[in-house]
Amino acid sequence: MVQHKFTMDLTWSDGRNGTGTINASNLKTQISIPQEMDGPGIGTNPDEMLLGASATCYLITLAALLERSDVAVHDLFLQSEGYVSVVNGVFTYEKIVHKPTIVLDNLTEKLETKIARFAQKAEQTCMISKALKGNVVIECDAQILGACI
Repeated sequence: MVQHKFTMDLTWSDGRNGTGTINASNLKTQISIPQEMDGPGIGTNPDEMLLGASATCYLITLAALLERSDVAVHDLFLQSEGYVSVVNGVFTYEKIVHKPTIVLDNLTEKLETKIARFAQKAEQTCMISKALKGNVVIECDAQILGACI
């Protein structure tokens, strides 16, 4: 078994509406509660970071699936949305929707069907998606386009 260890050092001051810092090998930023949740909105926040972890894992997984299948991608874009609800003062991360746009030079109907399957498979096999399964709904709404050359 190979196990990888990731570490992060954090600081925090001044109670709920205070601010803090995150310091990891490639991530250094301020943190606070977002303004939408009556916080100061300084730096990033747990909601953005969870969305970022899910989105980057999904995108990398999708790129790997496409590469392994020798699909020549012209462009690959992703917009992801995270939905948090508040019920009786309790915040719940309900859903993440990944919206990849995959652009190919030589798009055929057969290839479009194959890529649509990869878009769904990436969501199902991504490490972060698997970690969130059962707690956060994750959906994929892929747009597959032919490049205008």
